[in-house]
Amino acid sequence: MFKKILIANRGEIACRVIKTARKMGIQTVAVYSDADRNALHVKMADEAVHIGASPANQSYIVIDKIMDAIRQTGAEAVHPGYGFLSENMKFAEALEAEGVVFIGPPSGAIEAMGDKITSKKLAQEAGVSTVPGYMGLIADAEEAVKISNQVGYPVMIKASAGGGGKGMRIAWNDTEAREGFSSSKNEAANSFGDDRIFIEKFVTQPRHIEIQVLADKLGNTVYLHERECSIQRRNQKVIEEAPSPFLDAATRKAMGEQACALAKAVGYTSAGTVEFIVDGDRNFYFLEMNTRLQVEHPVTELITGVDLVEQMIRVAAGEALPFAQEDLKINGWAMESRLYAEDPYRNFLPSIGRLSRYRPPVEGETERGGIVRNDTGVFEGGEISMYYDPMIAKLCTWAPTRLEAIEEMRLALDTFEVEGIGHNLPFVGAVMDHPRFVSGNITTAFIAEEYPEGFLGASLDEALLQRIAAATAAMNRVAEIRRSRISGRLGNHERHVGDDWVVTLQGTEFALKIAADPEGATVTFAGGTAMRVTSDWVPGQSLARLMVADEPLVLKADKIPSGFRIRARGADLKVHVRSPRQAELARLMPEKLPPDTSKYLLCPMPGLIVAVNVAPGDEVQEGQALATVEAMKMENILRAERKGVVKSVSAVPGASLRVDDVIMEFE
Repeated sequence: MFKKILIANRGEIACRVIKTARKMGIQTVAVYSDADRNALHVKMADEAVHIGASPANQSYIVIDKIMDAIRQTGAEAVHPGYGFLSENMKFAEALEAEGVVFIGPPSGAIEAMGDKITSKKLAQEAGVSTVPGYMGLIADAEEAVKISNQVGYPVMIKASAGGGGKGMRIAWNDTEAREGFSSSKNEAANSFGDDRIFIEKFVTQPRHIEIQVLADKLGNTVYLHERECSIQRRNQKVIEEAPSPFLDAATRKAMGEQACALAKAVGYTSAGTVEFIVDGDRNFYFLEMNTRLQVEHPVTELITGVDLVEQMIRVAAGEALPFAQEDLKINGWAMESRLYAEDPYRNFLPSIGRLSRYRPPVEGETERGGIVRNDTGVFEGGEISMYYDPMIAKLCTWAPTRLEAIEEMRLALDTFEVEGIGHNLPFVGAVMDHPRFVSGNITTAFIAEEYPEGFLGASLDEALLQRIAAATAAMNRVAEIRRSRISGRLGNHERHVGDDWVVTLQGTEFALKIAADPEGATVTFAGGTAMRVTSDWVPGQSLARLMVADEPLVLKADKIPSGFRIRARGADLKVHVRSPRQAELARLMPEKLPPDTSKYLLCPMPGLIVAVNVAPGDEVQEGQALATVEAMKMENILRAERKGVVKSVSAVPGASLRVDDVIMEFE
């Protein structure tokens, strides 16, 4: 077995590999850029080597710099994680020439299957059903438009070396094909150092289901069942689960056997993933093979009990797989929510800055018999950089059934505290409560169909609002007693704090009465419904864990005048707890309106202005591209919301802007 391995990656996947290596007694070497000097993976590793400037194309994807780090430290093997150099054949060949083991597949398999164009051709030759498309190289945007018309809109424009949603665009017409080709090509060059593009038919009602395979160097190949990855935004997975709620045993077996046959055909070893598009009749079509560890691998580990990173290391060291196909059973259900530094209230645009608060839920077994796991690469006080992928953490839960795994995820998300940046916790929390998701009736179009105007916050049903009203009323009573004691108004007589209150939240009022005792409080609503509330929450705590009507409830709570700012289940609520007289007067107060910014194009995220497409005096039409902003390796085209005339332009290409900086003004 290896004594020392180098992890040619960063963030949560580098930390994930270090954990397994440490468990196996293997020393680890981290590499880091300027931006990652104080990163968590650097702190966790036994050694760390600086490899260059912050942009990935000056550090993490420069093969020579990784090779220098290997020579400096004497690492015997390299784990590439995912992204960066993980599917780069030249990197695998460089390691082989140096006599260093690549913890991944042979370079020939990477060449055959890591390239999406080549892999689809091989799949077709092997008789595997594939999605229609054009596999040749595309010279320019006009050729992309011509091919798109031949394939038939809508089409998917994809980077051949891409992954993680980078270098992907869906085009529904010639204009989008032209723009999508240019943006995909630029993103692919910046993210992967490879700007080749191909085009395929976009299937409008697909499910994205992938098979995890694992193969050793002795000819043994197995599949570890499937993952459902249909909850996607801009072709980037957001929520994954294992197994799929859609597959039956026969389809699962057929997909698994086909994935293994494909892996054997190219001499594949190590962990890999064969991705399929599955239609409503359970017909499946080969999409691509990822010749690396997948982001969503933890859900497979949770339902099989197999540490995939450990098996990758053992396979690389020449060991045989310790199990056969018949040993790999499905145990329970697992969910994964990807926590991204993306602001859902700003159309999921990237957010950067300092994590002023980062408190993930406690990992391990829960009180209800489930499991919580959080793979992360950040820490409280750390910086979220504009240079890399915006993923902060992968929150996973396991339980015996799918509905129980969802409930564990709901509670874990409500417990997860993140402050200082925009993030998508509210959105994934809302998805976990969405009836369509809960039913398992999902496709890759789920987010586009259910949130066509973007995410505007979750709207909670009355039953949950009533539970939150009971909880906040009880919390307010505790806070009132404390304030009265501090002011000297109360002494030892708690009866001076009123029993009658009116709780207002999400446009709904609840009149209620509180009867407190040493163990908690009973909250009785005007209609006669009574709820028992118990908690050890004290004023000043940002997280309130309560039992309300014998069910757990977790609230993120911040004090505001006459109540609390409450965040739970994807909702961000102002909850006012007032006496009946205060509530009567509050109804008479005018509502304060936000300032009018409709005449300005504001920068929606911190980023770099790549292009400005208009000039003062230009008349613009609804949907016309106005400017392009690059952040976290993604190009974002800003479009006109309505017809208008440009009055002035404040930003120029190359300028770095903050959130809400003015790009241009309209007449």
